[in-house]
Amino acid sequence: VNEILDKTEATPSAYCKAVIHHAEFMLERDISDNKSIGNKGADAILKKTGKETVRLVTICNTGSLATAGYGTALGVARALQERSALASIHALETRPYNQGSRLTAFEILEENMPNGTLICDSAAAALMKTKGVDAVVVGADRVCANGDTANKIGTYNLSIVAAAHNVPVYVASPFTTLDTSLESGDLIEIEERPASEIIESGKAPAKMPCWNPAFDVTPAKYISGIITEKGVIVPSENGTFDVPGFVEAHSSNKKAKIQ
Repeated sequence: VNEILDKTEATPSAYCKAVIHHAEFMLERDISDNKSIGNKGADAILKKTGKETVRLVTICNTGSLATAGYGTALGVARALQERSALASIHALETRPYNQGSRLTAFEILEENMPNGTLICDSAAAALMKTKGVDAVVVGADRVCANGDTANKIGTYNLSIVAAAHNVPVYVASPFTTLDTSLESGDLIEIEERPASEIIESGKAPAKMPCWNPAFDVTPAKYISGIITEKGVIVPSENGTFDVPGFVEAHSSNKKAKIQ
């Protein structure tokens, strides 16, 4: 905005035009980044599974309603759908605020995603055992230097269930979520939400004490890849993620393990 104003007269009209211009730039960039995440994620999942079509599971909302218009984790599903490579997608309801049932389910229907289905958060294990799942793809609010990832509450549970069924878990998020200043997820401060969210959505007794963390941290050992618009970070041979190396490589053209 300041760069634009440096070239024009700093009037109220100029300020408005500068803000609008920058907002339009951010809109275009976000959609472009999201589509890049989608395509890179689709490539990674199809390569990992070795299949022509895949069955996905996701949690929370990471689609056009959460971004500028395409999505991160749900953008991966969109990219697969565009290639006719999406066999099905199951969305967890994502209690207690139900972003999955209120938002992701809506997007799945609007996009006519094949075999889109809403399930209870507690049904993921049964789904993997009885019907089969090829990959889990989730968003992220923050990715630490070691690959530990903070996301909506329930993601950690889902990653453990996936590991028990040999289902790969992919994190899809913008490059800006990579926070190399934090060595591990133990350093992330988790927001605790009001008890009323659980009480109202679960119809619990009004005086019932509640613990309602908004996010949890998925340990890197449960993650198969971290998808960004700049590439996919995969574990090294010893199973660890080199997030700082990836960040450095994309600012100084040095090599990191990406695909």
